[in-house]
Amino acid sequence: MFLDASGSAPLTNRTLEAFHAGLADGWADPARLHTESRRARQLVDAAREALAEALGSRPEHTFLAHSPHAAIERVAAGIFAARRGRDRIVATAIERDATLHAADHVAAGNLTLVPVDRLGHVELDALARELAVPDVAFAAVQHGNHEIGTLQRLDRVAEATAAAKVPLLVDATASIGHGPAPEHWDAMVANPADWGGPAGLGVVAMRPRTRWLPAWPEGDDWAPGGVLVPAVLAAAVALQERLEQLDATTARMRGLVDRVRSTAAGWAGVDVVGDPNERLPHVVTFSCLYVDGEALLSRLDREGIAVGSGSACTTSTLEPSRVLASVGALSHGNVRLGLHPGVTEEQVSRLLALMPRVIADLRTEAGAPGLA
Repeated sequence: MFLDASGSAPLTNRTLEAFHAGLADGWADPARLHTESRRARQLVDAAREALAEALGSRPEHTFLAHSPHAAIERVAAGIFAARRGRDRIVATAIERDATLHAADHVAAGNLTLVPVDRLGHVELDALARELAVPDVAFAAVQHGNHEIGTLQRLDRVAEATAAAKVPLLVDATASIGHGPAPEHWDAMVANPADWGGPAGLGVVAMRPRTRWLPAWPEGDDWAPGGVLVPAVLAAAVALQERLEQLDATTARMRGLVDRVRSTAAGWAGVDVVGDPNERLPHVVTFSCLYVDGEALLSRLDREGIAVGSGSACTTSTLEPSRVLASVGALSHGNVRLGLHPGVTEEQVSRLLALMPRVIADLRTEAGAPGLA
């Protein structure tokens, strides 16, 4: 059973049908002028309009990139280029690696990280102090955290950035499709794969007032060479399907996560992290003392259960989570669940019944038995 859908959720039948329809009708190059290409362009335009409406944007200010990482890189470079004379970027300490790497690159290392509290909320006073220095090109603040699920208080963040006249770049890659889209942003990035669309696509929304300049070779667009038309169509359909079922799905996911949080909190040596209330409905992480994360992941995989562990942004190795360290939580031996609409009560029950034995076995192997 797949419980690691944070960032990559299974495609539904309706989404797959949309993708196949896109292959049949959108195979031509949308940039050309013949009938087949015009048909492909119509599919892209219709999908872009649907995505923009869901994000609270306008189609002409909604752009498609080859991936969420590429989207973050381009929007960071574009806003930074337009803010001549502002050579520093401010970001929270728990932003995605992709955001921090892009910011560090475009600002040539002039990146300031603002701390968060133990629940993962950015320290607003510290943020305001950094924004008060008139060298900030933009501030990068997530909507919902991809590892611990905490939702930032973007209304208060936006008050601080607006007062300092600093653009606010919001990473909504973990939140779109799981609740209402954020209202407070100057630029926003979304990830279709997270809401059950195809991988290999990123979405950027810009406010009309947000200044940006192309910081890439002349002739290139947000997605050099174009995007895969079937993927764009499927992404729009997947988001529409999520939004149609949002209230019921959100309530069910929140109930399952509440159950995981309350049960895991009763296990010896286990710390459940993130805000218990202001959070994404589908993400939960808990850390287990004296347990190796890689061994934990492998043991559950042998039981047919897919979960996340380590840093959610590190794909090649299970490095300790920078996010967990930032909130003062144990950064090793963590289990990260990302639920999707197909997850059942029975699957969660099986995980919760299995975890105490797996944790005890791994502690015994590590020479730390009998923790109570």
